[in-house]
Amino acid sequence: MALKGLDIFKLTPRTNCKECGNPTCMAFAMKVAQGTVQIEQCPHMSAEALAALGEATAPPMKSVKIGAGDAEYTIGGETVLFRHDKTFVSKNLIAVSVNAANADKTLPALAKIDYERISERMQVEIVNVEYTGDKGAFLEAVKKAAASGRALILEVSDASAAAEALALVKGGKAILNGASPENYKEFVEIAKAAGAVLGVAAPNLDALYDTVKAIEELDYKELVLDVGDASIKEAFANCVQIRRAALKDGDRSFGYPTLVNVKKLSGGCAHTEIALASLFTLKYASIVVLNEIGYEQALPLFGLRQNIFTDPQKPMTVEQGNYPINGATEASPCALTVDFALTYFIISGEIERSGIPTNLLIPDAGGYSVLTAWAAGKLSAGSIARFIKDQEIENKIKNRDLMIPGKVAVLKGELEESLPDWNIIVAPNEAVSLVKFLKERYS
Repeated sequence: MALKGLDIFKLTPRTNCKECGNPTCMAFAMKVAQGTVQIEQCPHMSAEALAALGEATAPPMKSVKIGAGDAEYTIGGETVLFRHDKTFVSKNLIAVSVNAANADKTLPALAKIDYERISERMQVEIVNVEYTGDKGAFLEAVKKAAASGRALILEVSDASAAAEALALVKGGKAILNGASPENYKEFVEIAKAAGAVLGVAAPNLDALYDTVKAIEELDYKELVLDVGDASIKEAFANCVQIRRAALKDGDRSFGYPTLVNVKKLSGGCAHTEIALASLFTLKYASIVVLNEIGYEQALPLFGLRQNIFTDPQKPMTVEQGNYPINGATEASPCALTVDFALTYFIISGEIERSGIPTNLLIPDAGGYSVLTAWAAGKLSAGSIARFIKDQEIENKIKNRDLMIPGKVAVLKGELEESLPDWNIIVAPNEAVSLVKFLKERYS
């Protein structure tokens, strides 16, 4: 469990603090306890004191790095059960399972799911390579998966196949998902030798806990906990109880990221798979393994993940600038809205539906909605005029029609004064009316 301020105070060296002159700096100790400063910032801390405090002040869930290079990710490190308490730390990762039979078909299809949404890249981050009994075929599948440039999970309980597969991807920080109460000693040695993360599974939660404790006694803590696939109910209960044990009870033996294989839980139903992936994105999988995923399923799943793993106190925004829609050119009219991501997606979607080429202008409005930005002074005639000047819109676009949201029609007069060369047009109050409005005006 994390130390309280008084505990840190007791371990602080008996040296006068340069800041306050006290024999021990209680203020600094309390800041460390609150997580606002790092204990290493104290110049008087000895190596022994740092070692004593290091693990105690670490998050109750260990952060684990997987993959390498551009495909390196951090999972775990969570400190709260609910995102309204505090922002979640590490987004969960999506994996797709392949084996020797379907690797040639599945791996190229993953390249189609690669797009950007609100400055975040959306793609399948991990390939889960499944051992189906033929070691030679498994190793070939591992080579193909490694060539995809993604992080890897090697789902294999055969020690010989595991060691040879890790040798093929040495330095890639793969997850070796195959340790169990029966083979954990051998698999710890294999994982240690390859520098891999070890996936641990067991028939039930008690056996999993005992196995993790035994692995920790072997001085290995680069772990991911597989919650099992006996049933949806059991997998969900295990996932929640593991997180609660670590975060609520301070039991660090369950303070590791979790893996949920919804491919095995879904019974072969693609719709059930996506539903379960959504469920475990919320509670509390660090890695979700799917059988396959198409663009139609990826878009809502990644959107949900982005909503969950962002700061609830900080609105998602799009970058300011000009967004040409429907093949808009310099001769196309302009529409303006705020940088609040939800507003942007609604407005851009309606413009796309209209089929009218339009330049959608997005100024910096503080991430607020239209009316809130106007009330806060973030969306005004002056700020819009500055945006058009700073972005050199007049040099890039010849059309001088500028549509503004109907809810801030009050800005029309001021904008006509600030932008005398522009034709200021008040658009409808509601986005749903944009399609008809644009078609009637520009068709």
